[in-house]
Amino acid sequence: MSDQTDNLSIVVVGASGDLARKKIFPALFALYSQGFLPKRFNIFGFARSAFSDEEFRNRITETLTCRYTPNVSCQDRMAEFLSNCRYVHGNYDSRDAHLDLYEAMRKVEGGPANRIFYMAIPPSLFAQVGSAIGGAGLVAFGPDLPWSRVVIEKPFGKDRESSDLLIREMAKVFTEEQTYRIDHYLGKEVIENLMVLRFANLIFEPIWNNMYIKNVQISWKEDIGVEGRGGYFDEFGIIRDVMQNHLVQMLALTAMEPPVGFEAGHIRNEKVKLLHSLVPPTIDDMVLGQYSAGSIKGRAFTGYTGDKSVAKDSRTPTFAACVVRINNRRWDGVPVLLSAGKGLDARMTEIRIQFKEAPGNIFCEIGGCPEPNQLVIRVQPDEAIHFRIVSKVPGLQFALEARDLDMQYKTAFSETIPDAYENLLLDVICGNKSLFIRNDELAAAWDIFTPVLHEIDKRAAAPEPYAFGSSGPAGCMKLRERLGIASC
Repeated sequence: MSDQTDNLSIVVVGASGDLARKKIFPALFALYSQGFLPKRFNIFGFARSAFSDEEFRNRITETLTCRYTPNVSCQDRMAEFLSNCRYVHGNYDSRDAHLDLYEAMRKVEGGPANRIFYMAIPPSLFAQVGSAIGGAGLVAFGPDLPWSRVVIEKPFGKDRESSDLLIREMAKVFTEEQTYRIDHYLGKEVIENLMVLRFANLIFEPIWNNMYIKNVQISWKEDIGVEGRGGYFDEFGIIRDVMQNHLVQMLALTAMEPPVGFEAGHIRNEKVKLLHSLVPPTIDDMVLGQYSAGSIKGRAFTGYTGDKSVAKDSRTPTFAACVVRINNRRWDGVPVLLSAGKGLDARMTEIRIQFKEAPGNIFCEIGGCPEPNQLVIRVQPDEAIHFRIVSKVPGLQFALEARDLDMQYKTAFSETIPDAYENLLLDVICGNKSLFIRNDELAAAWDIFTPVLHEIDKRAAAPEPYAFGSSGPAGCMKLRERLGIASC
């Protein structure tokens, strides 16, 4: 745990919200069930809602699962875990409320304790809460003192300027070393495996460049809409909510150069270099869409502006596709298509590496040229890695067909696949920052999209409508055709 103490306190700010209930507390219980929390630990929920400790524990219990605990002992493990959970209510920006939290923590910590503050709250509250935490004396400094760490969720601002302001405000309380900026996609098992796939297998490195790769596609799809969360989503839109963070982070791991070591600093250095080499897209490189009324499997859905939490005249895109180019020797000339959308025909996140056609292919004379190779890394659902190759069809006639070399995680591994938040929270506890976003990395990511976001706002660009449950706006197919990228 630490050279100073094995006593740990975890404060979840925004403990009454969905993120805390559905993700953070279940992840903490999963870590506890596997023995990854120290023997001395306490969890404190903090929010504005007035709950007793018992009411708070009852709310937590609703979302805990027994994945890592035999059924016969699960209830006992839950009871042990919940006995270490307490609740303090108060206003987020109130120093006095955080002093109440401080007193509640001191009563049960019994001495020096490491502390984690998880900000499960809207980004607009980060600076206020950070100031109140600092003002209440909850943050420890110094090499001989227990450590303090803060975890903040994306989106980190709305553009480069607001992101820089947030970094400056949080730095008044927490140092960069104490700050863990979380993008939960980086904690997904397949994404964690991406560097292993690239750098532990000799077969890929010689062909991982513009001599052999035709294009890269990174796609994110949801078959749901905003469903009452339009107040949040309408403020940010799909580019800020998904593309600038999730997709760019996946691209950085896909395209970066090999790090000199596995330490966090080396990995993040290579990601920053890659981000600096991305050419910022223009509005002409982008397709924007907004879902209208439609249906999936006979179930009808209203359009985006039909949601009660969304303004009737909203121009916020729920779909975006854009081509970005990487200005370096490895990737020069290889288009990268990023796409993300809600209200589509499926739920899916994947990275697709499209290889070039084999030159001088002798089999083109037999029923047309064979399909080029593809490597598909399926992030969710049904985690998998597919490598599409061309093979002869068994039989007396000579026929070729593309088939997948298929590694499905559920069948290839007997181990339980952990939730992304389990991976990332364990890294916070252990002080491993490999999968967290450094301040210069965040700035570089915002530099890619800030110009086009401002241009979209300036023009009040109208998104193209597409029916809920469809594959997206027609403009996306036109962009694919222009790039020579077939539909998946």
